[in-house]
This record gives sequence, C-alpha cells and structure tokens, in this order.
Amino acid sequence: MAFTVGFDLDMTLIDPRPGMVRVLAELSEESGVPLDGEHFAANLGPPLDHVLLHSGVPEDRVPELVARFREMYPDIVIPRTVPLPGAVDALDAVHRLGGRSIVVTGKYRPNAEKHLHALDFRVNEVIGELWSTGKGAALRELGARIYVGDHLGDVRGARAADALSVAVATGPCSRAELLEAGADVVLDDLLGFPEWLADNVDAR
Repeated sequence: MAFTVGFDLDMTLIDPRPGMVRVLAELSEESGVPLDGEHFAANLGPPLDHVLLHSGVPEDRVPELVARFREMYPDIVIPRTVPLPGAVDALDAVHRLGGRSIVVTGKYRPNAEKHLHALDFRVNEVIGELWSTGKGAALRELGARIYVGDHLGDVRGARAADALSVAVATGPCSRAELLEAGADVVLDDLLGFPEWLADNVDAR
C-alpha cells in the first residue's frame, strides 16, 4: 500500500541532548554570549534563532551565532547522539508495510542528514528548517498521512497538514499537553509504533 509517514527528528527519532549541552557551552565560551545549554537541551523543538532571541541574545548577533552553531555541530553533537528506543524499528515498519518515511524537522537540513547517515537511518526524504504549523505545507505536499513528533509544535504541524498526529512522550511535552494540543494518539515512545501502525495505517 502506498502511504507516507513523516517523523520529527530531535527527541522523536534521536536524542542529541548531551551534544547540545556541549556545543552551547563551547559556543558561549567562544562568543562571550551567556547561553544555557542545559535549558536548551531540555526544551528541544523551536528553532535556534527563536531560542536565542527569547533568551535575550541581541538580535544583531543571532545570525552569527546560528551560523557558528551549524559549523560546530557535526563534530560535537553528531558523535554524541543516540537513537531513541524503537526508532529504527519504527522506520522499518513503515517500509515493511509499503510506505515512505520522511523527516520534517526544524533542524538545519545538512546536519539532519548527517545524523541520519551516522545512525544508518533509512528515510526517503529530509526537509529541514520548518517549525510548528510551518511543517504543514511540506507534509501536505509530500502526501504525509501521519506525522510523528514529540512537541506541541509537531502536533500543530500535523493538524496544519490534515495528517494524523501521533505524539511520543519522549521530549519536553507531557502526555496531557500533547493531547490537549490535539494529538490523535500519544505513545510512551516509538517502541509501540510498529504495532500501532499495522493496526491503523488504513485509517487514513
């Protein structure tokens, strides 16, 4: 059967938090700008430029910090990143049932692709630098019937695409928050996704 499932990346398929703490610490030391890596890593989801602005970084310094973060990222974050439980099986389940898997993430696409290559994740397409409802157009264009994510922004992206929102409680948002935001289903993690998909893929 032909169908497409979209996945978020950070805290849905991968756990990059140790590397995020480290890269923010090094970026802070190098730039002289106070950056709270622990807080950033514990609240992954929004794009870095949004986070920097909301944490008080002067607007005129945001572009340089984002650019430097992206440069430092492959050497610091990717080696410290691990798959979340069930991630490989979740992607494989889509393919076993004849579907396509895509990643739609707020992350800079080249670095997202490096993560997928490093972990040998097999996906059909990667779209980067999209957040919240901004993911909707890409998901709709690629025909995603299901979007899997860990953040309230991912739920909103699925709703914007008229896709089924499958949330996993592996990120900063609680089960109650995800349901309140409009998730159609909330799983503890991706370990239960293959069984859920086999039972529900025909629903969309």
